[in-house]
Amino acid sequence: MPDTLRRFLDEHAPPTPCLVVDVDAVLAAYRRTVAAFPAARVFYAVKANPAPAVVATLVAAGAGFDVASPAEADLCLRLGADPASLSYGNTIKKAADVAYAHALGVREFVTDAADDLANIVANAPAARVTVRLGFDGPASATPFGRKFGCDSATAAELLTRAHDEGLLATGIGFHVGSQQLDPAAWDGAIATAAEVSRALPERVPRPVRLNVGGGFAVPYTGPAPSRTEYAAVIGAAVRRHFGAAAPELVLEPGRLLVAEAGRIRTEVVLVARRSPGESPRWVYLDIGRYNGMAEAENEAIAYRFEPVSAHGEDGPVILAGPTCDGDDVLYQHTPYRLPLSLRSGDLLDIPSTGAYTASYSSVSFNGIAPLRTYCLSGGKVTDDG
Repeated sequence: MPDTLRRFLDEHAPPTPCLVVDVDAVLAAYRRTVAAFPAARVFYAVKANPAPAVVATLVAAGAGFDVASPAEADLCLRLGADPASLSYGNTIKKAADVAYAHALGVREFVTDAADDLANIVANAPAARVTVRLGFDGPASATPFGRKFGCDSATAAELLTRAHDEGLLATGIGFHVGSQQLDPAAWDGAIATAAEVSRALPERVPRPVRLNVGGGFAVPYTGPAPSRTEYAAVIGAAVRRHFGAAAPELVLEPGRLLVAEAGRIRTEVVLVARRSPGESPRWVYLDIGRYNGMAEAENEAIAYRFEPVSAHGEDGPVILAGPTCDGDDVLYQHTPYRLPLSLRSGDLLDIPSTGAYTASYSSVSFNGIAPLRTYCLSGGKVTDDG
């Protein structure tokens, strides 16, 4: 797959910066995930990469979709997804958004607050509801903090209210943080979910689904657990904490399916030393935090950088983006080294950038366009945006 992407970039030399995604690799990653979790329902987190070719490929493969807005729901349905395959996973949504999704045929909603649940009751009658617990595990590159999820007592109250108000209190869910490198992080969250299930009043049926979210890591500059490692730990935790009453498992992978299928090519705009003999050098790229590298914030995700047109002895660098914003610095604490011969106009490739790059691009900050994306199948362009 990397050879396919590199070959396309070398042969076609598209304007930089650009992202190239191999949708065949996305399909292979989805199939490996299904194989590792054979009894689970897999909902692709569309926000990771909403390129139409990516979504269409997963529709054809039978995937479900975790959507976070009416626009994402529209995208999936336009590309052939069954409304029954969509789960509205964003807990922060307007009443009008709930009504719109329900009118489309969406019947799965996630909630974590009484006001949001009231909107679902009023605008999505008889819908299935999963209540999200608040949880952040260790070793997550980008934790969610307290923005999402509720405590155990509130979760039990929301499930009870959902049942009493005529909804189907279907599931309990959580997310242990994006790029979660510790499979054991899921154990504590699963234990809490089991406690919530047992705490429900007798009149409320026990939730039949456990949504363990996404967060499955990929190797960037270091190793990451395999799918089978995650599956073994999660499966053991479900059996230990739920026993014979184990619910159906739901996954919402995003990064896991698309990250390694993508490669960004960027051009060096400038190499500078701010004083004579200063080290490290500053290397300014035509891609930065606002047009594709948002996950470099706080240097949370450390991508690899591969020189395309400069080689030889290397030295330390600080990497920064092209805008006139002082925060548009990618890496000044994470150590990077690039060839001393590097000059303006040289090219760098950034592998494993299929997730949370194009979808995070701003709309023309400093007049810079969002990250151009090319999707390939069989080495040929199937879609671009």
